[in-house]
Amino acid sequence: MIGKGGSSRVFRVLNHANELYAIKRVSLDKTDAETMSGYMNEIALLKRLEGNSRIIRLIDSEVKPGPGGSKGHLLLVMECGEIDLARLLQEQMKEPVNMVWVAYYWQQMLQAVHVIHEEKIVHSDLKPANFVLVRGQLKLIDFGIANAIANDTTNIQRDHQIGTVNYMSPEAIELPDGMRRLKVGRPSDVWSLGCILYQMIYGQPPFQHLSVYQKMKAIPDLTHVIEFPDYAVPMVPSPRSSTGNGQVVEPPKKLDHLKQRVRKDVIKSMKSCLCRNPKERATIPQLLNDTWLANHEPTPTPIKELLKENETIINPYYMRQLLEYSIKLAAEGATNLDPETLMKDAERLVQELKGIQSQAKME
Repeated sequence: MIGKGGSSRVFRVLNHANELYAIKRVSLDKTDAETMSGYMNEIALLKRLEGNSRIIRLIDSEVKPGPGGSKGHLLLVMECGEIDLARLLQEQMKEPVNMVWVAYYWQQMLQAVHVIHEEKIVHSDLKPANFVLVRGQLKLIDFGIANAIANDTTNIQRDHQIGTVNYMSPEAIELPDGMRRLKVGRPSDVWSLGCILYQMIYGQPPFQHLSVYQKMKAIPDLTHVIEFPDYAVPMVPSPRSSTGNGQVVEPPKKLDHLKQRVRKDVIKSMKSCLCRNPKERATIPQLLNDTWLANHEPTPTPIKELLKENETIINPYYMRQLLEYSIKLAAEGATNLDPETLMKDAERLVQELKGIQSQAKME
């Protein structure tokens, strides 16, 4: 057994040719007509999408009646995922961010969700555990056809992450009176994907550090600013520390010596997914056309982007001017300037030089 939900069990199995598969067995004893219809819809969709490399493959399915006229079980034979993206990201967060790795899996995620969007299906509950690796290829394992279904038919290895709100879009969060803010559509899935890309870069999704209550407030809050740090810092989970109230997990330990600068175009992609207004979000075809996906090799960061606010580039011409200025000050007897005045003078000269360089570029 490799996974279980409320009324289902997932088993890893071998056929006569020693090939690995997964069998999901769903108990139908407490299944109402609506849930059963949801199961059948999902099986029909899996059959329709057969042959698509980004969707988990359904090999066969069967409803097996139980003894004495009981409802019995729904059985599904499927491709077996080796590891889901949630576990893969847990491993990867300890390593320096690798943009070739990020681009490879991000592109496959976009392709998978694009397939269901083309079928006019909005998932509305995407998270890393919805994707599994099958022989190195990322595949979507469920479609969120009916959120009311307790156990999605293709829920292979995801039970450990059910219930998280980390990837929920602003419009998917209900207001206190049970009303939704906006219609949940394709942009809702783009938001969730943006949260996953953020986790691929920074090691955790953008609202991870907040409590569940704070997340529900912050995600739709236009005034809550999502941070996009210039550097991605690998993290290792801290060991649990015992307290009088039981187990408390300390925040992960940051490995600052392994930090990597995050490319501006990648930050732009994350921001284009994480717009509070669904109409302003990028579409999946637009995200698939991002240039950094086509070019996995990191382009050198322009020097001007590496400079801080109080830094500039100096060449021999400007250095000569500074030397002449210093000699002039010395000739005028200004040799006993206090350190604070010197620092202010230095900062002023840097800003003047930046201004001259900006003006030269415009001309």
